Amino acid sequence: MWPYHPALLARPVPRYTSYPTAAEFGDQVGHGDMLSAIEAVGADTPVSLYLHIPYCREICWYCGCNTGAANRTARLDAYLARLHAEIELFARHLAGRGRIGRIAFGGGSPNAIAPTAFAALVAHLRTAFSCDDAVLSLEVDPRGFDADWAAVIGEVGVERVSLGVQTLDPGLQAAIGRVQPQEQVVRSVERLRAAGVASINFDLMYGLPGQDAGRLEQTLEQTLMLAPERLAVFGYAHVPHLIPRQRRIDATALPKAAERFAQAALAHDWLTAAGYRAVGFDHFAKPGDPLAQAATKGELRRNFQGFTDDPAEILLGLGASAISAFPDRLLQNAKKAGEWHESIRAGRFATERGLHRDPLDQQRGNLIADILCRGVADTDNLPERDLIRERLDRFEQVGLIAWQGWQLRLADDALPYARSIAAVFDAWRSEDEQRFSQAV
Repeated sequence: MWPYHPALLARPVPRYTSYPTAAEFGDQVGHGDMLSAIEAVGADTPVSLYLHIPYCREICWYCGCNTGAANRTARLDAYLARLHAEIELFARHLAGRGRIGRIAFGGGSPNAIAPTAFAALVAHLRTAFSCDDAVLSLEVDPRGFDADWAAVIGEVGVERVSLGVQTLDPGLQAAIGRVQPQEQVVRSVERLRAAGVASINFDLMYGLPGQDAGRLEQTLEQTLMLAPERLAVFGYAHVPHLIPRQRRIDATALPKAAERFAQAALAHDWLTAAGYRAVGFDHFAKPGDPLAQAATKGELRRNFQGFTDDPAEILLGLGASAISAFPDRLLQNAKKAGEWHESIRAGRFATERGLHRDPLDQQRGNLIADILCRGVADTDNLPERDLIRERLDRFEQVGLIAWQGWQLRLADDALPYARSIAAVFDAWRSEDEQRFSQAV
């Protein structure tokens, strides 16, 4: 079992899918910032694409994603038409530069749109960016994933699919507003396998209202029978002051901090005992999966999708609220669909929020990524290295970290504390902020 030090986990911390985090974004950026970044992309620079589909057929109570109900065909059609226009906008300004290696679709639920519409998006992307060999990945909601969708996935060559499972316990599903019988998940996996999908990920959650060790074990056991190549096991973040729909969840039934920690440890022990490699603090992958191989080789990275084997440092986000990442800046599209529509209609990038990263921000971001991805960080050239070491003393005192000169190394059992340790390097945050979730 992991050692439990509640005082070291008391501070709410970000997930650090970027540094600085989206919570620090301001409105001092716009179309020109995206344009200059795009025009600076080199001819053979690796680039990845992310397309955001902010619609779901059913809205889950726990979800913090930017999404709305897919209950009006005209609204979906208008969104897709504008997304095609945004593809043209990016392609025109890239002018053939950049080498697109990955294309990811997320949401929301991309399968809230018609499968033919998805196929049209893929065809347009491949033509506009000359990227027939780009790896395609897709988030799928088992609810509404039918044979037609599976057929299109096979036809366009999607290689990786992430299934939103969360829990296979019917009672817990009802408690979080995501009812999907186990048969739906099993059928989805069967269809994906038949379509030739090589890597299937399950998103699971611990810390749900009414969840205990036994109910989590049951979901893990049922999951292992379906043998996904990857799993992400997230702690439920209850922040109803930020996500109003979470007010429908019974906060009195949420597990306490010690129970959450035990559930995270249980999932880690179960999955590693079953042969999965722990990748970072909440991902798991079979040893032959590219994600596990990247971790073994020290090539694991962190982006807005979590831990990844994607080597590209440039990510272009298309769609309302999507975030683009460049080494020196983070740029987010307008969150409100109407404002995003208006910008793209006018032939302008929909950049609304974000920030520029100076060299010190980039250095700190690289150190945070090193901690989360490799468990090691070289602080020698960091201006505030002495202060960092002082603040990390409490972790050193209990054996979670050790120093070799100015190189920080996390102990094997420090995994659940990685985000808390990384947060010490975050110069944008104060110690008493409550905008983020528990570390475990």
